[in-house]
Amino acid sequence: MPRSEGEPAPTVTARNQAGEEVRLTFDEPTVLYFYPRDATPGCTTEARQFDRELETYRDAGVDVYGVSTDDVASHREFCDAEGLEFDLLADPSGDLVESFDVDRRDDAAARTTFVLADGEVQTVYERVDPDGHAREVLLDALEDGLVSLPEE
Repeated sequence: MPRSEGEPAPTVTARNQAGEEVRLTFDEPTVLYFYPRDATPGCTTEARQFDRELETYRDAGVDVYGVSTDDVASHREFCDAEGLEFDLLADPSGDLVESFDVDRRDDAAARTTFVLADGEVQTVYERVDPDGHAREVLLDALEDGLVSLPEE
């Protein structure tokens, strides 16, 4: 059972697709989505859609990170092939998966998304349908008042 709404978010450190160490404390609004494997159909759909919505997420002050148990080289190849503009965090040891109590299937993370802010879990999505999920998460965060878009 993944971490629940209201629970503290763990501070995590992982390497991104460039091999750089990224440390997340989740003080600011953040979407952390776990997915099974790079370059598979559902995972590609989900990554493309988060990337398509990325400017709006940034306008709302939300950081977006994808996490899988694939390694840095796999993430680099996936980001390059898809032109992704957000970080994918490599978790080959499963430390992040374990920190968030995400289920595993065949040594891969089950598709689970967390919205985090103020150091705690705000929203959890399990058994995610990758098509339309990026927009759903953004609209829910706006509707819940967690974030807002700047006035034009």
